Amino acid sequence: MRYHVKAVKSGGVVSLSLDARDDRDASEQAQAQGYMVLAIKRVRALALPQFARTTRFPLVLFTQELLALLRSGISLMEALETLAEKETRGATAVLLAGLTERLKEGQSFSTSLQSFPHAFPDLYVATVRASERTGSLPEALSRFVAYQTQLDSVKKHLVSASIYPAILIVVGGLVCLFLLGYVVPRFAHIYQDIGGDLPGLTKLLMAWGAFVEAHGSWLVGTLAAVVVGLAVWMRRPGFRQWMSRQLLRIPAVGERVRVYQLTRFYRTVGMLLSGGTPVTQALTQVSGLLDQELRQRLSLATRNIREGQTISASLDGQSLTTPVALRMLRVGERTGQMGEMMERIAAFHEEELARWVERFTRVFEPLLMAAIGIVIGGIVLLMYFPIFELAGSIQ
Repeated sequence: MRYHVKAVKSGGVVSLSLDARDDRDASEQAQAQGYMVLAIKRVRALALPQFARTTRFPLVLFTQELLALLRSGISLMEALETLAEKETRGATAVLLAGLTERLKEGQSFSTSLQSFPHAFPDLYVATVRASERTGSLPEALSRFVAYQTQLDSVKKHLVSASIYPAILIVVGGLVCLFLLGYVVPRFAHIYQDIGGDLPGLTKLLMAWGAFVEAHGSWLVGTLAAVVVGLAVWMRRPGFRQWMSRQLLRIPAVGERVRVYQLTRFYRTVGMLLSGGTPVTQALTQVSGLLDQELRQRLSLATRNIREGQTISASLDGQSLTTPVALRMLRVGERTGQMGEMMERIAAFHEEELARWVERFTRVFEPLLMAAIGIVIGGIVLLMYFPIFELAGSIQ
């Protein structure tokens, strides 16, 4: 939820806009940044609140810049102060200033990051906390950048593959709406004046045209409400979980969705293990990457690992492996390089998924174009079929 906070700092009154769970969380965030809170007000935008643009903290860019400064020999405190000085965006500058203030108070870097959960996810905090134990913060940040870059690459590939089918569906749907909502009602008037016996499907189409003309405003309002409702629902947190469950039920697609989730899971766990995080802690922290069913299986697998079972046996027993992953996990257990092996598993399945998506789009796009063409062509043919019959009778 979005909150407007009125606060005082350095003798001046400022207004902040924060993402928080409740009033208390918003107050704690403002106080963590060195502000004295005067008033908190929740943003209640009745007109489509989900469509309001919010500024996200540039986590990857921040990490890359911090990494470059640390590798040049600058201390962590000096690096954060440098980034805060060059920052022009108000919210980001305030956040960086809050980080430096907490470091000056003697808190660790991971604890300081944890004070800003809207900007730094738990995975990022865990990566930094593990590096504090080993004294290798630059290496940990470098691993996170590589991890996030790889995940973004996979997401971009999936999005780019879905753009063209989405355009076809939208354009085809708009053409069908135009025909059914504007053209068909005009043809219905013409055939009413001409009279005569019409084919059954044409009669049905003309009846639809008469209904649209009689209740046009009501249909437009209903359609707009449905579109807005769907858009708002799609932006809700539970939509992705629901969509994932539906995709898992499709025989051909469900297995690929499962492999995609496991790929993200292996890459994330591999990064944490390479950074020195204990295996059970790493498995617990990445459970949010899986859907509800796989999350429950992961919880059981984690419990089995605590009881002494091997990682490969525990994950395989809960169907959290693939044949390739199982073999590579066993190799990782023998060599003691489990983190590196999990990242290799993720890389293998990412390449496999990329090839499958490419093949699927090559088949799906022509089929989708044919289906849209058949629907549009069928509507046009039903509208003009009586005219063809009339022309034949005249000849």
